Amino acid sequence: MAYKPNHNQVKAKKHLGQHFLNDESVAERIADTLTLNNYKTVLEIGPGMGVLTKYLLKKPVTTYVVEIDTESVEYLQANYLNLAPRIIEKDFLKYDLNESLNGEPFAIIGNFPYNISTQIVFKTLEMRDQIPEFSGMFQKEVAARICSKEGSKVYGILSVLVQAFYDAEYLFTVPPNVFNPPPKVDSGVLRLIRKENYSLPCNEKMFYKVVKTAFQQRRKTLRNSLKTFDLSDNLKANSIFGQRPEQLSVASFIELTQLLENDQ
Repeated sequence: MAYKPNHNQVKAKKHLGQHFLNDESVAERIADTLTLNNYKTVLEIGPGMGVLTKYLLKKPVTTYVVEIDTESVEYLQANYLNLAPRIIEKDFLKYDLNESLNGEPFAIIGNFPYNISTQIVFKTLEMRDQIPEFSGMFQKEVAARICSKEGSKVYGILSVLVQAFYDAEYLFTVPPNVFNPPPKVDSGVLRLIRKENYSLPCNEKMFYKVVKTAFQQRRKTLRNSLKTFDLSDNLKANSIFGQRPEQLSVASFIELTQLLENDQ
């Protein structure tokens, strides 16, 4: 039976940008998105009252949870005694995870708070050496953007940066009625599996700068949107600069970065 939070708990969680998942079958399905390949530890972000956690604890991995809400932490400590030593009462975005995880590989999973979901992804990219897998639930629009390919209207900065290092797969959609309080939008569950070769054959800082600058003026051709890079006339003549950013694959953005590096 799903845990039913009281009104004050719902109000507090809504303030944190999170909604209680109260459908057990959806929780189990999210837990089952983990492949359990190349890691022995899982970190759940924002477990709330543990509806997803209970299914993670059945897996042959060591589960940690990170939760900023004191009331949720107290509930988990009282109801999941075997988990208690691995409950981290911290802000995921500010906490040095290696204080608890000791540099070991781990997967990330969660029903992510909408208001920090993209920040969670960016921190994952920073720590990709340790994170071979990432799965969980986002606002559907964000999940679709992360997994979209070139040519899509929603393809953008997040799509390119994530897919430079991970293979992204949109798994399934979750309707609002399985949450308390129900969000105003659908949610989407995705899985990211780190690429075998997840280092870039170009300068990473330059790659990030090129992608972000290009999409800031996504309707313009790269010849115009990348003017701040002071392109040489020879480089401007390259056909790639006649395209718009949403037309470029991740591989093309890498090629573009290499061209700009060689032109400096």
